[in-house]
Amino acid sequence: MDESEWERAAVVRVLPTVAPRKLAKVPFVELAEGRLQGVVSSGSDIARVYVSSISAATHGLSCSTNNNRPCGGLNGGWQCKHIDALIAEAVLQYGVARVAGFLRVEAATARELTTALRGAREPAPAAAVFSRFLRHLAYLELPGSAAPIPELQWFPATGVAR
Repeated sequence: MDESEWERAAVVRVLPTVAPRKLAKVPFVELAEGRLQGVVSSGSDIARVYVSSISAATHGLSCSTNNNRPCGGLNGGWQCKHIDALIAEAVLQYGVARVAGFLRVEAATARELTTALRGAREPAPAAAVFSRFLRHLAYLELPGSAAPIPELQWFPATGVAR
């Protein structure tokens, strides 16, 4: 398909990941709602995850547990290890150029990207990110099938005249 066909299509182009990711550490990462955001596993408690995010506009940093307790490692302008892991996995999934462009910084590596951020703590809606992560997990539990998924049937069919 050429570019104009993609613009009229009822499907979204899926970009392959740049490199294999470690889903056990950062199972969910996205560039959405003006933030690099995702879910990061706790290093100390298997039942705890953190929802971490970086605002593209202000580089505001947010990190809290799945039950809305603030991360103890995120202080002032210092990034916690969860934010560092989120950046590293976002670079693996999207590539450093795309992540740096999204966050509006100049960086050629994940390390440069991390040091270019100078944000302070800024609250972000962790519940919405965690909810999307849980919804994605539910799709993984479905048995493999070529049949349509009912909740995705609202997408218009390809080739339907408008």
